[in-house]
Amino acid sequence: MGALGTAAVARMEQRLFWFRAMSAEDRSWVGLVAQSGVAAFVDWFKNPDRVRPAIAVEVFGTAPRELTRSVSLQQTVEMVRVVIDVVETRVQELAAPGGEQQLREAMLHYSREVAFSTAKVYARAAEARGAWDARLEALIVEALLHGDREEGLQTWSAALGWSRTPVMAVAGLLGGQDAEEVLADLRAMARRAGHDVLAGAQGDRVVVVIGVADQFGAAPISAVEPLAGLFGPGPVVVGPPVTDLYAAGRSARAAVDGLRAAPAWPDAPRPVSAADLLPERALDGDEAARRRLIQEIYLPLRGAGSPLLDTLSVYLEHASSLESTARMLFVHPNTVRYRLSRVAELTGFTPSDGRGSFALRVAVTLGRLSERD
Repeated sequence: MGALGTAAVARMEQRLFWFRAMSAEDRSWVGLVAQSGVAAFVDWFKNPDRVRPAIAVEVFGTAPRELTRSVSLQQTVEMVRVVIDVVETRVQELAAPGGEQQLREAMLHYSREVAFSTAKVYARAAEARGAWDARLEALIVEALLHGDREEGLQTWSAALGWSRTPVMAVAGLLGGQDAEEVLADLRAMARRAGHDVLAGAQGDRVVVVIGVADQFGAAPISAVEPLAGLFGPGPVVVGPPVTDLYAAGRSARAAVDGLRAAPAWPDAPRPVSAADLLPERALDGDEAARRRLIQEIYLPLRGAGSPLLDTLSVYLEHASSLESTARMLFVHPNTVRYRLSRVAELTGFTPSDGRGSFALRVAVTLGRLSERD
């Protein structure tokens, strides 16, 4: 048995270039597996009462789990083939007189069991790796939502092979679906599209963090549209794009806050940007949304002078009527039109639009409340 194991390793060094490039420790483990395989075959052949050889335990159980990362499944198959070839070349001297055919048939049966056991070992390793990745992803998502900015985020993301930017978060609901199936489908579809992806479920809520593939860089929200159908019924909210995973907590929290406030806008598109839900988020108590509305709408209007802010306030109070606003301010309707166009330029929200007027009204109200002291 020792001679056969040694001969098998020597043949591997001759025929398998990648085997020669392995570390001495890994080569020694492979040699031990080869010897264990030969020993297990001899023991099984000597005991015909054993219907099925326990290959997974007797052969592969000798090697550490880390070996499945150093040696791929294809390489393992090549090594098994080399070992079988070595044993077959010595059938004449190994078999008892007249027992050559019996030995060849036993080797055929044994090699089939080796093939199945090899596949089983690597399948278990893949399952364990997949389960570990899923737990790690859920841990990262949880850390992002709770504002964890430790260096561990970068280490964990590196372990998952994360590399793409920009990064944005997506939040939706399970809607009674199986969490593991939904997460698996989201990961699979995102990776097929070329994105990096992390996903985790928290009760009925699903949060996905995506490193957007290059082809979606100009319009990152378009990367989410194919994924929206995998979530359960209800809104799907997309957080703002950020520069890297280290800053993804801001996007994740915006997406979750938007998901919480989204029922206030039943006709919202799916997916919808968290920025489009700023008024609802502000009314729901989201301090970050309130600050953005004040900083991006109210303060620019106040800084542009009282005519713009006064014109907008009167326009909103008089049912968005140009004529009524002009009469109240004693100006021409064209003056009102010009001032409202300036409001739209400064804020990005059109006063004559339903959603725009709603956001402007909430922002102006919040801005005035912020100055009451």
